[in-house]
Amino acid sequence: MKLFAVLCALGVALCWGMYGPTLTNARAPADASVKWGPFKPYVFIGVAYLVIAIIGGAIMMRTVFNDNFDYTGPYSPAMKWGFLAGSLGAFGALFLTFALTKAGGKPSYVMPIVFGGAVTVNAIASYLKFHEGNPLMFLGIGLVAVGICLTAYYTPHGHSPAKTPASPVSQSTDTESEITPETERAPDAS
Repeated sequence: MKLFAVLCALGVALCWGMYGPTLTNARAPADASVKWGPFKPYVFIGVAYLVIAIIGGAIMMRTVFNDNFDYTGPYSPAMKWGFLAGSLGAFGALFLTFALTKAGGKPSYVMPIVFGGAVTVNAIASYLKFHEGNPLMFLGIGLVAVGICLTAYYTPHGHSPAKTPASPVSQSTDTESEITPETERAPDAS
């Protein structure tokens, strides 16, 4: 395993792991006078993808890899598969946005499903592509499913709103007959 690759993967996990909690901040506050739909933030998710992908991709292509900007002929797979991968990422963001907004999901259980599910889908896709696998991979898939459930169940979900205690109803309507230490009368001095 290469350390730089692991550090980059941890960077992805950090950024994508914070995606859900950050997206919930893009919701219109419940008590706000101005409301907006759950997909209003999605437009700027797309803008961010576009800006970072084009600028970041162009800089990396030119400076790090000294690559050209030709996408014809032998370079067409880069365009075709890049567009497909970007579409899958965008649809994933669309589903995640829907899960955390209109569908009413919470990051505390949606995000473990997303990332545990992504690991599982990646393993199955690799198995189908290469037609090889170790039985321990299937054990790992099962453990991921258990991990998703445990993580989603035991992640803090915040406190429920405090219920106001019900006011006690007096059984007696005669206030003279109910004597408590606070209402006990002093003996009559006459």
